[in-house]
Amino acid sequence: MVSKSQIKLITSLAQKKYRQQHGLFVVEGLKGIEEFLDSSASLHSLYALPGYFETEKSRFEVSDRELKKISFLKTPQKALAVFHIPEAGEELNQGLALVLDEVRDPGNLGTIIRYCDWYGIQNVICSKQTVDCYNPKVVQATMGSLTRVTIHYKDLENYLKSAKRPVYGAFMEGAPVYGQPLPEDAILVLGNEANGISKEVEALVQHKIAIPRFGIHETESLNVAVAGAILVSEFKRGLTAT
Repeated sequence: MVSKSQIKLITSLAQKKYRQQHGLFVVEGLKGIEEFLDSSASLHSLYALPGYFETEKSRFEVSDRELKKISFLKTPQKALAVFHIPEAGEELNQGLALVLDEVRDPGNLGTIIRYCDWYGIQNVICSKQTVDCYNPKVVQATMGSLTRVTIHYKDLENYLKSAKRPVYGAFMEGAPVYGQPLPEDAILVLGNEANGISKEVEALVQHKIAIPRFGIHETESLNVAVAGAILVSEFKRGLTAT
């Protein structure tokens, strides 16, 4: 059974200020919860239908009706868990790092984190205006990859000024990425969905790259998550998969 105070706490975690205040975030769905339970993440509480996660000590058994009260999804997925927000891990100054300049859409950030996990990118550096990685929609979209990719929120100008790796940026007017010699150790900057990379950050980009358009129609641009996946794939093309 879920108490009124538990419902109030969980539903408040839809908002960033309360996630920060309580140091907690929500994970929904069996796969996502299993990924976090298998990681170093610290469980606060777990709410599940009969037959699910019955060995967990911090588990509360709930009904379908109770789960609907606390779920952020239109169709709740058997269980919901609340975890403590971990401290940001140490950033590795090698390999390919992704920098996100005011990426606002939760689905885009979730997708980016998921393919960073696929391509072995351990660090994503976000501007402070980028959507919170513990937003429930972001967590849901990562499908558990948030447990393996470290997210840092920083002042991008200061970060890039002190960078020891070459800085690449995605621009519509950049040089075609195909066929370019791309280094294993680099920083790739992706911009805001509507406005691209800000002028302040653009001034610190050393190499402007683009994905050539082959279609005959004047499509305005690619989705930032899709564009990022294509560019990351090009950076990883010459490497051997594990």
